[in-house]
Amino acid sequence: MDQTELAYTPAAELAEMIRQRKISPVEVVTALLERIEIVNPQINAYVTVAADQALQAARQAEEEVLKSHHVGPLHGVPVAIKDLTPTAGIRTTYGSHIYADNVPVEDAAIVQRLKAAGAIVIGKTNTPEFGAGAQTFNTLFGITRNPWDTRLTPAGSSGGSAAAVAAGIAPLATGTDLGGSLRTPASFCNVVGFRPSWGLVPEYPTNLPWDNLSASGPMARDVRDTALLLSVMAGPDRRAPISEPDHRGEYLTSIEQPDIKGWKVAFSPDLGFAPVDPEVVEICEQAAGVFASELGCKVDEAAPDFSDSPQIFQALRGVRMAASYADFLPQWRDKMQANLVWNIEQGLKISGLQVGQAEVARGKLWDRARRFFEEYDLLLVPAAGTLPFPVEVISPPEVGGRKMENYVEWLGLTYAITLTGLPSLVVPCGFSKSGLPVGIQIVGRRLSEAALLRAAAAFEQARPWANKHPNLGQ
Repeated sequence: MDQTELAYTPAAELAEMIRQRKISPVEVVTALLERIEIVNPQINAYVTVAADQALQAARQAEEEVLKSHHVGPLHGVPVAIKDLTPTAGIRTTYGSHIYADNVPVEDAAIVQRLKAAGAIVIGKTNTPEFGAGAQTFNTLFGITRNPWDTRLTPAGSSGGSAAAVAAGIAPLATGTDLGGSLRTPASFCNVVGFRPSWGLVPEYPTNLPWDNLSASGPMARDVRDTALLLSVMAGPDRRAPISEPDHRGEYLTSIEQPDIKGWKVAFSPDLGFAPVDPEVVEICEQAAGVFASELGCKVDEAAPDFSDSPQIFQALRGVRMAASYADFLPQWRDKMQANLVWNIEQGLKISGLQVGQAEVARGKLWDRARRFFEEYDLLLVPAAGTLPFPVEVISPPEVGGRKMENYVEWLGLTYAITLTGLPSLVVPCGFSKSGLPVGIQIVGRRLSEAALLRAAAAFEQARPWANKHPNLGQ
């Protein structure tokens, strides 16, 4: 197996080959580290490569296989961790000069679970400062580039993870998502990104343990690997006050025979308010047509009323930014990203009454969405309103002919879903005339992750976009 073939071997297959002693964890990690040396300088997906730790873990994993010890579902499989997620003994900077030399002493809960499943942490992936923004750059490490066209952005804030997976320098990666940070990069990079129901994947450690806007989730090149990674990440944790019982046993079984014939599916090109480029709409309409013509679903154009979601999201995001980062402004303002500073200052202007009103409005939005999913099994929505744009552009100045007022506005298709707390999985659904990837969101009922994976697997069988990858390092 040559380096490129190994680079794009699915994680589930790698794990099986390791269990059967057809390949060793040391071979896998060594080959991946060699490829990272070639490819990463072109895209800057990794900001820290944990070569020594990964090789040591690989040697230990190999010994366990040779001794026929019990191995976990990801035994010997490398995984990339977003640089917002603490990793013991491996630098975690949050993309900020404030934490440039920070080396945690404790792994995040999801990293602990990955290691317990046998996964090997290969490195940390780039993010905008504190994850603020959907273009992956910071002044500490620079810009991350899209493997499909290195002149373009992979989006963000999980752009480093998405780029690494797409470029074949990570079979699996973790990401976080507040307003679309897993889903937008998945669309831009032709990978799968899954924002689960809030509380399904525990958040620890965090300064906001009661936060119900942000979520951690998996990124992979196909649905099976996504299901496998989610099955390891999900589940209750006593350290996380918002922590749901998991259904991890259903995730992999749900995709074995992914029949969704007879499901009632809604499609919305814009959720009734969000800006979307016409070419993106056309590609996603064709994807929705596959659900009707090939998968046997009844498809309507419909969506809950999301018209007030911009006001709700701006208020709740703003106060969250102020609570988390305002204390840094006196000392660090000059070294913090301009958009982050702007967002903090906007949050400081928000009154308690405005926060309360936003929460009331969000409650009504939740009820509309809940009632909608009593009638429909799934909602299909474009994952991003535009195609990948130049890396020099922090956020698109206009989308679908509409001028954008701030760096968050263009993310309406994803942040509106965030407000509902519902799970949303992005699967590749096609390419633009210029050869750039487009993804579609599959949204479902709360804690219906298995159903979303089944639907995504059915679509992937009909349109196997995940088999395509960029020509880097070849």
